[in-house]
Amino acid sequence: MAKQVMITLVKSPIGSSKSQKDTLKALGCTKIRKCVTKEDNVMIQGMIKKVAHLVEVKDI
Repeated sequence: MAKQVMITLVKSPIGSSKSQKDTLKALGCTKIRKCVTKEDNVMIQGMIKKVAHLVEVKDI
């Protein structure tokens, strides 16, 4: 089984750029404290890095 990460939105994206809001939407983080599980790959890591100040990431 592939390694996975759990991504939790911890800060509101209000005031963030449109590209950061779009990245959060693509990750599935739509509401604060909502957790989503994604497969850990290069694409997801890049998306997490772009919005690192808004999310919390845990390895599963």
